[in-house]
Amino acid sequence: MIEDIPFTAGDGTELGLCRITRDDRARPAVLLLHGHTASADMFVLPETRNLVEVLLDAGYEPWLLDWRGSCRLPHNEGRVRYSYDDVALYDIPEAVRYIRSRTGSRRLFVVAHCMGALSLSMSMAAGLVPELAGVVAQGVFLTPKMSWPVRTRFHFAGELIRSRFTHLPVDIRKVGLRSKYTPVFALASLGAECPDPNCQMLHNSSWGSGGSLFEHDNLDARTHDRLAELFGSVPTWVLPHIRRMEMAHAVVRWNTDDHRYDPLPDNAVDHADRIDCPVLLMSGSKNRIWQDSNELCHDVLSKRHPRLDVRYLEIPSYGHVDPFIGRGAALDVFGHIVDFLDQHR
Repeated sequence: MIEDIPFTAGDGTELGLCRITRDDRARPAVLLLHGHTASADMFVLPETRNLVEVLLDAGYEPWLLDWRGSCRLPHNEGRVRYSYDDVALYDIPEAVRYIRSRTGSRRLFVVAHCMGALSLSMSMAAGLVPELAGVVAQGVFLTPKMSWPVRTRFHFAGELIRSRFTHLPVDIRKVGLRSKYTPVFALASLGAECPDPNCQMLHNSSWGSGGSLFEHDNLDARTHDRLAELFGSVPTWVLPHIRRMEMAHAVVRWNTDDHRYDPLPDNAVDHADRIDCPVLLMSGSKNRIWQDSNELCHDVLSKRHPRLDVRYLEIPSYGHVDPFIGRGAALDVFGHIVDFLDQHR
């Protein structure tokens, strides 16, 4: 049974929330958080055995949040700008409160990817989502870190791109070959082995940053052919916030002069003692965006907070997002997630 729930954040931003279940049993709940420019669709791929199917088979009740960075929502190309502070202050805590209002005393886990996980870390450091049963954070969490080549290109090319575009698209079919975005797609094609422009933007360039979202051979051909459905435009106005966090190797607040955001700490790492649940940090061994960010996070948390139950798991031969959308993810990745949830359910 799929239940689509009308959901609006406290600042008036329309979001998406969906509950999936098979029966009326009181199952532990699992909130799934996608990465920026993706959507909850990344957890329900019909062409592979997806994470939602695995969770249902294991006796869990998945809840899928399309936070404001979802490509299913209009906000990435809209005029109302936002930062990850908004996701951490509004989207995630309010979704958690709603789910708890529906599930009562049942255990609630969170499985989060990329900027969904990063925003979750700020919510947790602010004490806005206490008493979770456990968190799985894939790709990046409290300590974002890029490789030097990606950092250099992201920081300098990012400013050039931001001065010219409000957002960067993925689907060349929507903008056309003679659009103002043609030079960006041309840059993404340099050295690419795949002829698909949409794939080049994601795999060969990662919107001009020089990173890569996935290991090409890990994708099912059907997933590859609909990348433009799974990923949308990246808003360039978030780039300064990402740059500030990457330079600090810490999740930091953007809106430092706006009192509406006072519940959020200036630096989430300094308040990591508020994390009150077990954490599994995952990353593909070939993550070419956030590199070894989660390994660094494990080292930092283990040294600063030795009583915290934090583990690091590296997935061999996987990149950044293919641990969720890869054709072999059900065999190579999802079992580790379910094992972690089972240990704490």
